Order: sequence, then structure tokens, then C-alpha cells
Amino acid sequence: MKQLQGAPWLLAHRSMLKPNQPVKVSLFGHDYVLWRDLQGKINALPNACPHMGAMLSEGWCVAQADGSSTIACPLHALEFDRSGCTVLPSSNRQTKSLLEPLKLIIQGDFVWSYGGHEPKIPIPSIMSEIAADYEFIGVTGERSIPTDILSLLLNMHDYNHQNGTHRELFEIEQVQVKQFIDEGFHSHAYLSQPRKQPTFRDILRNPAQLAMPKVLETHLENFFPFMGLLHGEDKLLSPKECHFYLPEAEHQSRVFVLMYVKAHSAIAHLLKGNLLRLIDVVVDQDAKILSKIYTNTPQQIKLNNEVGMDWVRRNFESFPAVVEPSLSR
Repeated sequence: MKQLQGAPWLLAHRSMLKPNQPVKVSLFGHDYVLWRDLQGKINALPNACPHMGAMLSEGWCVAQADGSSTIACPLHALEFDRSGCTVLPSSNRQTKSLLEPLKLIIQGDFVWSYGGHEPKIPIPSIMSEIAADYEFIGVTGERSIPTDILSLLLNMHDYNHQNGTHRELFEIEQVQVKQFIDEGFHSHAYLSQPRKQPTFRDILRNPAQLAMPKVLETHLENFFPFMGLLHGEDKLLSPKECHFYLPEAEHQSRVFVLMYVKAHSAIAHLLKGNLLRLIDVVVDQDAKILSKIYTNTPQQIKLNNEVGMDWVRRNFESFPAVVEPSLSR
């Protein structure tokens, strides 16, 4: 997979890594084992044991006296340190590195990686800014979806699909793109979405509806190809809905959402759990429709409001070069 190499990818938020519990992550067709030791250090190695290929993520961590930890192979219990070295049975000598560690960039709670490729675009500072000013309430919507990264990105920047994929959830009556600001690999979309007023039964089923106004005024900030942010503003709370996308393999992509809020009233605190569940349902609906799309179908129809999809296609074709922005309106 050569497309999009050189972009930064958020592998995980620190809260997704419990101490000494290995986690499997995939990027560009390669699998890695990720773990956090008792020192708080986060480590990543190729997931295949160099002996017989067992998945290290199916093994366990062995705590060391200094708070570091090794990862043990589930097949023969060989232990590998963060450098990929091991000590063979009946030997007191450490081997050379047999597994090349995946280079990570740790920024506070955020675990980034370029997947071993030369960086082509920088990691934006916005997540650190959000974390400093908003309350983190959790991770939601984590899915591995059987679709290629381009199809995932097109869906996430399709401003019309609320009327179809999410019709029962939000009951959007119309989508209006009020403004689109094209800044190369960075863009802003401002949408106005009148919605049907929820019934009392709808509210009982999903109390987060209380936080949704009659017209959803949405500000989407996009960082190609790895992140999309929904900036919300309401009298009850101001959410930051941070979507992250990763190309696990040629036809497999991963998505997860980090949620931050700033509460403006006491009732807002009661809605946090419902908000996480609501976003999980949204991502689940996206995942299901993406698994039911013939991705190679030629597009013979063009709808209004496809400017976000046009932005994705242009950047995907030109990456890592930045084509002169031309979609602002």
C-alpha cells in the first residue's frame, strides 16, 4: 500500500491502552502489538514472533523490576523487550533486535505514527489544544470495517448521507452547505440541517435528543486523510467529536471517535453517557452501509453538496503534493 504513505495516523488514545495489556493495531497491511508499561511508556513491535509467527498480541506482558515490561509470545513464552530483543532458553545473553520497533510520536495522551514512512505532512496541534480546554469523556465507535480507506473517507465527507444512512436517528429534512473553505489538506465545512422535531417517545429512547436543536448548525473541520472534527455549540454543552481513520490493509479500515465536552449546565453531565452511545450508533450505521457498497461502481450521478467528496478525491489523487485549493465557496 503506497497511497497516503507519509501521513500521520492516530493509533490510540492512552485510555485505550490498559497497563500491561497488549493490543493489536494494523497499518498499511502490517500488524503490530502495542502496550503500555507501568512506567507509562508505550511500546510497539511487529506482531509476529520471529520464531514461528505467533501473534504477540495474543500473549501477555511480564512486568520488570524497574516498571518496564516485556511482551511474551503465547506459543513458547519467549519475552521481547521494547527494542525487540529476547533471551533464548538456556542462554544468559540477550539477542540482537529481532523485531524492529514501530516509531511512535507520543503527544500527551495521543499515540501517533507515520507507519515507518518519511513524514510528508505534520501532526496538527489541534488535539493537544482540545485536550487542554475540554473534558475527555471517552472513546466510542471503534470499528474495523471491510472497506478501503478511500471509500471510508468519501463516506465520512458525504454531506448527503444523513438523509439515508442516518435518517431514523436524526430525521434530517434537508442538508445545506453554507460554506466550504478549502485549504489544501485542511478544510472547513459549515452545514445547516433542519430536522424533524423528536417525539416524546424518541426522547425516552435516546435522551441525547434533548441536546439536539431543531436545526443542526454543524462545523466540520477536516485534516486529510486521518481526522475529521465536529465542533458543536449548544446552550447545554459544547462537544468536540474527533473522528480518526486508519488504513489497516488494502480493503480494511479502522475508525474510532474521541469525545470531548465543555458543560454549560448541570444536566449536560447527565448526557455524557448517552452522547457516547449516540455516536457509537452513528458509526455503526456508517460501518454497516460501507460493508454493503460496490466500491468499483462508476459514479454516473452527482448530487448537490458533494464538495467534501470532491476535496477527498482530489487530495487522494495528488498526495503528497498539495494541489492549489479551488473548492472554497
